[in-house]
Amino acid sequence: MTVHTTLLPEGWPRPKGYANGIAAQGRWVFVAGMVGWDAQGVFHSDDFAAQTRQALQNVLAVLREAGAGPEHMARMTWYVTNKAEYLGALREVGQAYREVMGAHYPAMAAVEVSGLMEDRAKVEIEVTAVVP
Repeated sequence: MTVHTTLLPEGWPRPKGYANGIAAQGRWVFVAGMVGWDAQGVFHSDDFAAQTRQALQNVLAVLREAGAGPEHMARMTWYVTNKAEYLGALREVGQAYREVMGAHYPAMAAVEVSGLMEDRAKVEIEVTAVVP
């Protein structure tokens, strides 16, 4: 059962890797900001794409606790500590996203920040999902 509708205003170009908006109905699930460490709180890499892959896997683990999956994501916010590093790793980040989350693209925002609470973290991702 689909509870999400992608919103694309008439005449707008189709976005790549995200949706302009999502309309959803159901039980809301809020995933706190996930960074690129493992379940024991250990970072295994300082590579931006590797941390992104792990952060996405962490998001997916929390979604699964709610009986949800990537298809239930309505919104993502990415906080990155270095815009140039993010843009430089975009191909690898996109590949990691598709491998972990598949072809579901919620409404997204990405923001460069001066730092994250975990000093070694390069990216933090939070999600709002809606489950039927």
